[in-house]
Parts: sequence; structure tokens; C-alpha cells
Amino acid sequence: MLPTLPDFRVRQRDYLLEITRAITQELDLEKLLARILKISIEMLAGQAGLIALKKDDGWRVGSAQKIPPALLDYLKPLLAEETVSEFNINELNRMLKSLAYTASRGLLNGVGLPLVAHEKVIGVIFIFRNYADLFSLNDKRLLRAFADQAASAVYNAQLYGQVTYEKQRLDALLESAADGILILNADHTIERVNSAFQKLYGQPREDITGKAHAEIIRWASDPHGATLEESEAEGWPLTPNASLYVEGDLHRPDPPNLPVGVTYAPLFAADNSLRNIFITVRDITHFRTAEQVKSTFISVVSHELRTPVALIKGYASTLRRDDARWDREIIEDSLMVIEEESDRLAKMIDDLLDASRLQAGGLSLNITDINIQNLATQLADRFASQAGSRSINTAFPEHFPLISADETRIRQVLTNLISNAIKYAPKGDITISGEGRPEQIILCVSDEGPGIDPKDMPHIFDRFYRANESVNKTKGAGLGLYLARAIIEAHSGRMWIDSKSTEGARICFSLPR
Repeated sequence: MLPTLPDFRVRQRDYLLEITRAITQELDLEKLLARILKISIEMLAGQAGLIALKKDDGWRVGSAQKIPPALLDYLKPLLAEETVSEFNINELNRMLKSLAYTASRGLLNGVGLPLVAHEKVIGVIFIFRNYADLFSLNDKRLLRAFADQAASAVYNAQLYGQVTYEKQRLDALLESAADGILILNADHTIERVNSAFQKLYGQPREDITGKAHAEIIRWASDPHGATLEESEAEGWPLTPNASLYVEGDLHRPDPPNLPVGVTYAPLFAADNSLRNIFITVRDITHFRTAEQVKSTFISVVSHELRTPVALIKGYASTLRRDDARWDREIIEDSLMVIEEESDRLAKMIDDLLDASRLQAGGLSLNITDINIQNLATQLADRFASQAGSRSINTAFPEHFPLISADETRIRQVLTNLISNAIKYAPKGDITISGEGRPEQIILCVSDEGPGIDPKDMPHIFDRFYRANESVNKTKGAGLGLYLARAIIEAHSGRMWIDSKSTEGARICFSLPR
């Protein structure tokens, strides 16, 4: 007669001790399952075995030993079927016993040990062996103790794996966030810093972690909104959803200060005590720039519209007076002013519409072959009357190449550059020059005026930008050069200020041939 469990009485304490060690020493689920299965096969004098874990969508083979690959390949999809997810342990054991008996042609039987943790079935250990389930009452008690210990070990490893996964996910979330993130302890010391804040602040995270909140979040001037310290003095936070928002200029060790919006959110422990404070720091430079552009737009447009509207209204009202009789010359001069100011208004509106189209996704181009030398000559003749005693010259080499471009838009660019030269250079000649190169042509408009102040050069192509010296001397909304550069870039060219020019201003642009 075969013994129920060979040498089981002698080794039963060793098996339980081994599982106890596994619980306390091994938290890697894959290694733990393999270790439990090895002990189980030896303890039950089996030939092979597997551990199946119960998931929400069915059973999965967690570990297998000495099972033929073909049988394992058959088992895995079988256990994953939707109907199997409804199996209880007894049904699963009957299925595995039947499978073992059939696959071995009656040579192998099997025994299953359910893994139950916290009153929930989390898996089963199934051992294939060549004799029947003959267990005494004491054997069954010991097997139950063994299975309970193994279930606790598996449950702990699963929890550890879940915690590790959540930590990795949190790390990935923090590091992938575009905004700077700080995690404070309840005493306001900085526990964690993500890479985005490290870049915003300009210091390595080891110089930030462990510091007090007040050492890192320092305002260059009074911020908009109550600070963390001020809010806590008034009782913040009272609820888990109580967030704070503060906006201002963050003082950094290396200048300049950075405009930021800072959001504080509390995290409470189970006893309702404050555990952590999560801080999100967002760079709001672009938002502040947008507000400045909006403010500048309103200021510039309202100022530039007021003058032509006032002139048109003034001359029209004068001509309509019933108590006066105007000679033909006065009427012609008045109508000419009205026409010029109307054209100026129309151009400003066109420029604003073009700027709006650029913001919405670009300008549409009508590409044709154009003779840019002829175009420059036409514009020089057209502006001759506005230049007064100054000459507008053209300088192009012979056989200057044709280019493919939108003639209307290129005319707009040259018109703007010539108009600027007339406005900002009251003396000296103006020259439109061209240069042909193998892959591109270069055009420049130069004058002999005072030139462009170096401090204005970085901003000369910005929307609504006007140099301080020119605001009160010349008319304009600060859109001409912005639109000109956008048109050239839409043609895959570029526009720049020739900083090597020794006299006056020289603005150039290139277009591909």
C-alpha cells in the first residue's frame, strides 16, 4: 500500500517553515509562486504541478513545473475562457483532474489546494501525481495550514506588486508632467520634486528636496492671491477639495524671475490629519505675453483709428457747412485728405485681418512666376512723389532671375519696407537692391537715416511693436514688419535686419529660386 505522503510526518514542520520564510523574504510574485510550487510538489510527492491565479476575467497560470509544453499550451487558453471565470474551486479541480487523467491515459491523478486570503479565493495549487487522494484528518489540517500560509504569501506579493506598479505609474506621471510638481510633507518640507520643476527653477533636485517650502517658493513681489502661509493662518485646508491658487513672479537663484501660477491641493490621512500638500507650478509667461499683446492691441488700434476718423469727420463736417462757400481748390484738398485717411483705415483693417489669418493657420498664396526687378522699379516710381527730394533707386544685376511667388503678397512686403524707409529716414536716398544666388535671391531695402537702435532689433518683427522714439513721430499699428516676415516665411524664405550696415537701416529677405 502506497503511503499517503512519504516522509510527511518528518518534514511537515520544514514545509511550513519554508513557506513562512517565503512570506517574509520573497516579494517577487513570479519567484514566490515557483518556490511555493516546488515545495508543494515535493510535499505531495507529485510528478508535476501548476498554480492558477484567479483574475477578474478568468484564471491564469501563474507558475508551472514539469508539465509538457503541449499540455500547458492547451491549458492557458482554456483557463482564460469567459466561462472559467465563473468556476469555483471544486469545479476547477474536477476539470484539472479529468484533464490529468485523460492526458496521462489514466496514469496520473491530481490534488488541488485552494488559496484563500481574507475570505477570498485568489488561486489554486494543483499537483499531478500517480496515486489517489488518501489523507488523514491530521494530513488535511496540515495541508490547510500550508495552503493558508501559501495564500498569505501570494496575497502579500500581489499587494507588493500592485504597490510597486502604482509607484512606477506615479513616478511616470510626475516625470512626464509638463508643469512643475512639488510634494510637501505636513511640516512644509519638500518630499519630492519632478524634473519639470527642476528645469523651471534652474537648480538640481537634490538642492530642492528636503528644503522648506518658503525657501523655494519665494515671490519677487506681492503675488495675486493669498500665499500658502497666509491661507493656513486662516484655517486652510478645511476640506480635501480645498485648493489654493496664487499667481506672481517666482524668485529664482539665477535671474530672471519667472511668472508662474501655483496651485496647492491637500491630501488627508485616515484620521483627517494633513498628510501632504501637492503643488503644481505652471509657467504663465505665454499667458502674460498674450495679455500684454491684447492690451497693446487695444491701445495701438484705438490710438491709430482715432486720428484718421477725426480727420475724416472734421473735413466732412467742414464741407457740409451751410454758412460757407468753398472754392474748388479747398474742396479738392479736403477730399484728398478724406481719401488718404480712408485708404489708411482700409490698410489698417487689411493688416489686422491678415494678422488674424496668421493666428488662425496661415496665409493663402497664389503662386505665379514674377519679375521681381520690374516690381521693384514700379514701386520705386510709385513712391517717388512721397519721397520728396529723396531718390528711390534700384540696383539689380543684369538678367536677374524670375521667381515663383505670390505677386500681391511680395508687393505688400516691398511696399511696407519702402514706406518704413520713407517714414523713418527723413534724409538721404533709398535703395532697393537684388542679388541672385544659385538657390535663392536676396532683396534688400536700405536707407540713409538714423538706423535701428540695437535694443529694438530683437523685437522689430513682433506684433504691435513700435520703438519708443517712433511712437509719437510716425503713424502705424506695428503690424507691417510682422506681416512682411510672415509672408516671406510662408514662401519658405526668411527676413532679417542687416546688422553690418554702417549707415541707416537695411532690411533684407530671401526667396527660394
